[in-house]
Amino acid sequence: MERKVKNKKCKECGGNFTPFKTTQVVCGAKCAAKLAETKVWKEKKKVMIENTRTRTEWLSLLQIVFNKYIRLRDANKPCISCERPLTNKFDAGHFLSVGSYPNLRFNEDNVHGQCVYCNQHQHGNQIEYGLRLPLRIGNDAYNRLMNKRGDALKLTLDEIKELIKIYKSKIKEHGKSTNN
Repeated sequence: MERKVKNKKCKECGGNFTPFKTTQVVCGAKCAAKLAETKVWKEKKKVMIENTRTRTEWLSLLQIVFNKYIRLRDANKPCISCERPLTNKFDAGHFLSVGSYPNLRFNEDNVHGQCVYCNQHQHGNQIEYGLRLPLRIGNDAYNRLMNKRGDALKLTLDEIKELIKIYKSKIKEHGKSTNN
């Protein structure tokens, strides 16, 4: 008894075809060549975009990845300010603001899961945040954080890209540890 091969839809032209192999995704040589060209163009485009990004755009990308890591890290903890359980939507709230202390923007001890109400509507709920922060990170880490307030943040483009890789790998590792 022979199995009947199901028709597939061509990834390039959208037409139906009967594949010779189960891994075949296009109907013929012309579509295969076009698909290969498209893949090459996508890679070139990706490189071009990366090469034309400004330092500010790279910092924004780093901020997004960093905040995602903080949200994953603090998902099972209560809000740092009010201690209410965090819902699906919560912020990565900075104790010492990014505007006043840009050098602490990516300091993990300075950023914790914070409910939207405290972070956005209570302007960070700083008094409560300040009371609970030493309890969460310890007095030594709190004192180190406070002593770093005057330092400057001078990240090179390569350092920013490296931090993006580091936080992406931390996110990946965190995902693996929660799946096991």
